[in-house]
Amino acid sequence: MPIISVIIPAYNAEKTIKETIESVLNQTVTDFEVLVINDGSTDGTLDVIAGIKDERLRVFSYPHAGVATTRNRGLAHAVGEYISFLDADDLWTPDKLEAQLKALQENPQAAVAYSWTDWIDELRQFLRAGGYITENGQVYEKLLVRDFIESGSNPLIRAEAFQSVGKFDESLEFSEDWDMWLRLAACYEFVAVPSAQILYRISPNSASFNVWKMEAGSLRVLEKAWAQAPPTTPNLKRKILANRYQYLTLKALDGQLERCKGFVAIRFFGQAIIHDLTWLRRGKLMGIILLKIGLATLLPREQAQGIRKRLQSFRSKHASVKI
Repeated sequence: MPIISVIIPAYNAEKTIKETIESVLNQTVTDFEVLVINDGSTDGTLDVIAGIKDERLRVFSYPHAGVATTRNRGLAHAVGEYISFLDADDLWTPDKLEAQLKALQENPQAAVAYSWTDWIDELRQFLRAGGYITENGQVYEKLLVRDFIESGSNPLIRAEAFQSVGKFDESLEFSEDWDMWLRLAACYEFVAVPSAQILYRISPNSASFNVWKMEAGSLRVLEKAWAQAPPTTPNLKRKILANRYQYLTLKALDGQLERCKGFVAIRFFGQAIIHDLTWLRRGKLMGIILLKIGLATLLPREQAQGIRKRLQSFRSKHASVKI
């Protein structure tokens, strides 16, 4: 049996699925299976996958049901001792699995290993660095304050841990991965691999660009968490909400600048400041946020996009602003 099962949920992913699968097949660790769970795709996703010849690759097709259900379907087929998930438009560096597997083997008390993340665009060009946060051991409260795992494409998890915490919550349309990481953190230790090994793709067609539903999903996850383990200090809830609305503000301004997203970014920004005025001290980041809000709300979409692309090109050549 393979030691690792890699589960890739795929829905209408014909443009990116080949590159995503190849980033797994090119790992320095070779003892794994790749389970692509086709979530009712209506494009050429299956045709693209059919052109990839590797005995470690298996494909299962189901009616469309969403990412939480699709990941759970993958878990039902997985036979590895360790599990990792990879969204169909994200990528891994070749040493991702090897480094995380080594971290778990050297830390038997931990059930989850995670790495740092870099954001890339549709053409795989670097956009910005993630938080580059390193937390080890009992991380529940820190993970509640900020989802430093940063995506569903990141951690390597001992399969036995799912027997304790259960499957992904299929009632959550968004933030179901954060919910899972919190449930794991409530029971197990984490170990960090301090290296950027996840390439998280920013795409205008990505489900993560529905920031309205993302806000609703985030608040539901927090309600679940607070019901199970109320914040230990009076200011913790305020800090948690501040960090989440900071994240939502930046998410609303990723990708194409549209007027409706510019206005929701203003609301998110207001909530972030209400809960944490100190965010305003980050002058360079504030300048970028206010500039993007201005472009989105005041200029026609095409003109705003042209300026955004020039800014993106400039930022890719200089030190990034960490969020």
